[in-house]
Amino acid sequence: MAHVKLELLRVLQAGRSLMVEKLDGLSEYERRRPLTPTGTNLLGLVKHLAGLEYGYLGEAFGRPPVERPSWFKDDPYDEIDMWATPDESSEYITGVYRQAWAHSDATIAQLDLDSPGHVAHWSEGGQDTTLGVLLIRMVAETTQHAGHADIIRELIDGEQDPARRTTVQQAADAFR
Repeated sequence: MAHVKLELLRVLQAGRSLMVEKLDGLSEYERRRPLTPTGTNLLGLVKHLAGLEYGYLGEAFGRPPVERPSWFKDDPYDEIDMWATPDESSEYITGVYRQAWAHSDATIAQLDLDSPGHVAHWSEGGQDTTLGVLLIRMVAETTQHAGHADIIRELIDGEQDPARRTTVQQAADAFR
């Protein structure tokens, strides 16, 4: 099972790196700019993942963060975690995310995949779980949001290959 844990950690680490790389070369405005109808933005995705890491791979195993991020509330459903407030800099949010990685990695190193955990805010299906389940959830969350970040970065960077877009649009138009 050690190889499964190492592979999950490898995929998680790759997703984390991708998330931070999507911020490279962008202004503070571009990092915060809402580009979907729901307001999804790059910095908000990073902030959200930092909170999930601390929750799923820390607090669920009795390991709260040494320093609580500014957006943490007593009820996780009250947190402002999908966008950055004006007083939260990119450096602060990415710093919290990197601290969450180290915190999570320590949990993963110390525990076995079948180690019991508890997610207090879960209601459906019970609150008890394992490191393996939460590690899978964290990999899924991170890769899902890395996909969102890819799309948002495309929207920020603009059209790179207009001929390809025209070809794809023509294929779609055949079904209008």
